[in-house]
Amino acid sequence: MAKELRKQQALEYHSKGRPGKIEVVPTKEAKTQRDLSLAYSPGVAEPCKEIAVNPDDVYKYTAKGNLVAVISNGTAVLGLGNIGPAASKPVMEGKGVLFKIFADIDVFDIEVNENDPEKFVQIVKALEPTFGGINLEDIKAPECFYIEQELKSQCSIPVMHDDQHGTAIISSAALLNALELQKKKIDRVRFVINGAGAAAMACMKLYVSLGAKPSNFMVFDKDGILYKGRPDIEPLKHMFCVDEKYRSYDLAKAMKDADVFVGLSVGNVVTPEMIKSMARHPIVFAMANPDPEIPYETAVAVRKDIIMATGRSDYPNQVNNVLGFPYIFRGALDVRARQINEPMKLAAVKALAELTKSAVPDIVTLAYNEKNMSFGPNYIIPKPLDPRLLATVAPAVAKAAIESGVSRVNIEDWDAYTIELNKRLGLDNQLSRVIGNKARRDPKRVVFADAENIKILKAAQLVLDEKVGYPILLGDEKKITEIAQANAIDLDDMPIINPKADDTEEMRKQFGELFFSKRQRKGVNRYEAYKLMKERNHFGCMMVETGEADCMISGLSRNYPDTIRPAIQIIGTEDGVKKIAGMYLLFTKRGPLFLADTTVNFNPTAEELAEITLLVAKEVKQFNIVPKVAMLSYSNFGSSSSPEANLVRHAREIVKQKDPNLVCDGELQGILAFNKEILKDNYPFTELVNGEVNTLIFPNLASGNIAYNLLQEVGGADSIGPILLGLKKPVHVLQLGSSIRSIFNMVVIAVVDAQSKSRTNAQEEIKKSKWWKRPKKTMA
Repeated sequence: MAKELRKQQALEYHSKGRPGKIEVVPTKEAKTQRDLSLAYSPGVAEPCKEIAVNPDDVYKYTAKGNLVAVISNGTAVLGLGNIGPAASKPVMEGKGVLFKIFADIDVFDIEVNENDPEKFVQIVKALEPTFGGINLEDIKAPECFYIEQELKSQCSIPVMHDDQHGTAIISSAALLNALELQKKKIDRVRFVINGAGAAAMACMKLYVSLGAKPSNFMVFDKDGILYKGRPDIEPLKHMFCVDEKYRSYDLAKAMKDADVFVGLSVGNVVTPEMIKSMARHPIVFAMANPDPEIPYETAVAVRKDIIMATGRSDYPNQVNNVLGFPYIFRGALDVRARQINEPMKLAAVKALAELTKSAVPDIVTLAYNEKNMSFGPNYIIPKPLDPRLLATVAPAVAKAAIESGVSRVNIEDWDAYTIELNKRLGLDNQLSRVIGNKARRDPKRVVFADAENIKILKAAQLVLDEKVGYPILLGDEKKITEIAQANAIDLDDMPIINPKADDTEEMRKQFGELFFSKRQRKGVNRYEAYKLMKERNHFGCMMVETGEADCMISGLSRNYPDTIRPAIQIIGTEDGVKKIAGMYLLFTKRGPLFLADTTVNFNPTAEELAEITLLVAKEVKQFNIVPKVAMLSYSNFGSSSSPEANLVRHAREIVKQKDPNLVCDGELQGILAFNKEILKDNYPFTELVNGEVNTLIFPNLASGNIAYNLLQEVGGADSIGPILLGLKKPVHVLQLGSSIRSIFNMVVIAVVDAQSKSRTNAQEEIKKSKWWKRPKKTMA
């Protein structure tokens, strides 16, 4: 059922809206007749003539310098084998997405219907004028070796087969650090390599470039050990063949006293006994996916002195190609390198290895929910979400290209280049991944108060599949089950609780008594208190308040005030908070923007606006972002003395009194918050001149609500919200018409919020809960 659901979700993801995952977006204005005459005929003839005279001008007038071809013939796609070029296209598009989000490189994916290596080379070679680089992908061995070698010799742009060299580069960096920690020398250690395909051969060659001796390798493929005289061994593997006297060795015998094991084969071929037989302080890279050659838990249980890496994200030391190819191509493109040579690969290896030893930024520890992440046995390679990778690896590769003589241009100012690279790194993408990863590290119990809704049920399934939370569904079990069955939604591991049912009567009594104690002098009698517990918002809030759940999502089928009211009455506000506020997080081309108040306070006073500002600033810091706040108005720094402008000005004064170190200024118009030139020329005294504004505070609900809706619909900004601020425990209210993805994003925010407000171990609480143990009824 779960496998079928995953299939359905994957197909929906790729088919919804515009099919596929990539599109071409113009980088120049193309709105007027003049624009079109410049973009195409007759104006386009001018750059054509310039390039004809000086071919290098193609980098000046076209997108070639930032364009990579991801090319495959579909002969070795993932674990699917030879499925053909058309079927490989989703993978190639996915590779293009990774190039873009990690290194801002544009990609055309090209699937070639040609299996003959020589003809394939001719086709790709003919495409060279279009691209700044070529990434070969999912081409089977041994043809991939010939294809890459020929293209490298014939083309004057970088060519790399990532399946080979990506794994080699990342594992080499991990190997250098593991050897250092285990106090071993690369030229003295003995290697056992299980797998002799494209990736394994590239790994071994790069290890040799780092100092390993070919005579210290024992290599196995599906037919056994590679030995001299074995008739089926290709010439390129001869240097790693052992003497014929070792032809009887199996993997177990070879592992005895070995220092390093590298697995690039299939899962579960290494036993605990093999690990025990290795030399002191062994290094094991079990990189088969999805199941490593030996489970991580098994290996570390039998050897306390082991350093282990896998290809999986749920264990320490993940060897992931995304640590390499985006940044290697970024560096190669930026100096217009003619090839990706050995010095450039080694530079990437050493840059990755050295980065691991430097202090890990907070945004990385936040993403992986670890307090202390530092160089050691469980951290020998950087994490994929480390924002420093681009500005570390790309310059190292670019420098190596220049020094080895394969670059066409030089970089004079490396500091400026680093700043440019960091601007390319979309903080919005990074932030989305960070908060998602953080939620996964400590999932919480999430109450869905509107579970009799297909969007909610699909979102709940996504929450469970993505391991960000444990859904609790409130509503009529029969209705929920019927909706789920009609839409192939798996309700296993999702308790359904009906606040109106007989089996919740005792719980309603307890909740009603508690609610009565909170509201008995505020217009609520005991009978009303009990009756209200049949209403799902009240019941869900009470579950959060009493620790039966960690957070709640509601509002899809209720109006906003009716959803907020129970949260305020039952859960209450944080200490010192008088007014809650609503905030939206928008992902824009400028980066993430936090907007408030967009949903709660109609016309706040200066004191209330100041409190809203401080609440938002506190929340922004939860994302490991330094808040830079613009308090908006139609007036600029006293240009109007109207009551509305004076209110914002006074609110800013209160904010600075309470938090002098917060970067916050106003009142000012929205244009000035983002136009640094006008701001510097006219108001050089403001602290908003330095850095980018990331937080907007609106003078009233109308302006805030209108602004976020316009940014979202007209500006095309993705959003998460409204995020309620100021409650003791997280309750979030969905926007009318929220998509499944929006609901999921709200859950992620709620879970991260709950992590900061509760130390409860959700898994332990689930074990004690009767709701997870209760068998579900089988519906006809």
